[in-house]
Amino acid sequence: MPRPPAPRDAGVSAAELTTGSGAGHPADHVRSPAGHRGGSRVTTNGRVALRTQALTKVFRGFRAVDSVDLVVREGGVHALVGPNGAGKTTLFNLLTGFVSPTSGAITVFGEDVTGQQPEQVARRGVARSFQITSLFETLTSREHVELALQGLTRQGFRFWRSEKLLGGNRARVDELLTQVGLMALADRQVGLLAYGQKRALELALVLALDPRVMLLDEPTAGMGLEDIDRTIELVRRIAAGRTVVFVDHNMHVVGSLADRVTVLQQGRVLAEGAYDEVRNDERVITAYLGEADNA
Repeated sequence: MPRPPAPRDAGVSAAELTTGSGAGHPADHVRSPAGHRGGSRVTTNGRVALRTQALTKVFRGFRAVDSVDLVVREGGVHALVGPNGAGKTTLFNLLTGFVSPTSGAITVFGEDVTGQQPEQVARRGVARSFQITSLFETLTSREHVELALQGLTRQGFRFWRSEKLLGGNRARVDELLTQVGLMALADRQVGLLAYGQKRALELALVLALDPRVMLLDEPTAGMGLEDIDRTIELVRRIAAGRTVVFVDHNMHVVGSLADRVTVLQQGRVLAEGAYDEVRNDERVITAYLGEADNA
């Protein structure tokens, strides 16, 4: 998996955060989506899946992540949100080994993974998707998943092996493509798929690793409304029996999926709690929308 480009944080603007332009309290603009699940899931338990302690990353004097303490419970769906430059992408890169911390610690199910390489973190049961779609346009969806599964075996990338031998994962490939709703398009070249379908394929590649913890970086970025709703349902399905941490700037997505939300600002934790608690926090409203004009 290639290393991502230099850290950046494409945050949400006030226009994207709000759902209307009428007057009133700013919290009214961050509405709870219908049927949102924030704080209502009961699949979590007391075991900690992912933890950071005083996690810090400094780039030439700039503290992109500053003493972040994060606790993600097993079986939970945990959202990371925040305005531009909050440190969300850098934190994701730290959690998955693409960036080494300046100080602090990261543990996965109690095992220290601080400073480990991405492939080492992946072997601990952590898999990640990225903001930017990166697929082979001339390969089919089936071939993508076959390659992902092949990489987990002793076959590695020995492409000269017989097609019969390499096709031993066909049942699992079909299962994964069915799970993300792409079985009917299994043999279509990826370059011919719609954007939402490409994002679904990337989730299948994450699932191919059979992870205990999934980190999803903006899973609905660039999608239209219909694709967003389909992706919400897809993430709900694949979250069953797993721990999910995701970044998204769409508050409808966050409110629909997350049972816990951590808000970052300038690299530090600003607020944390259930969605309804966080969206009404004056500090969060100010961070996104600025100080209210009392004049």
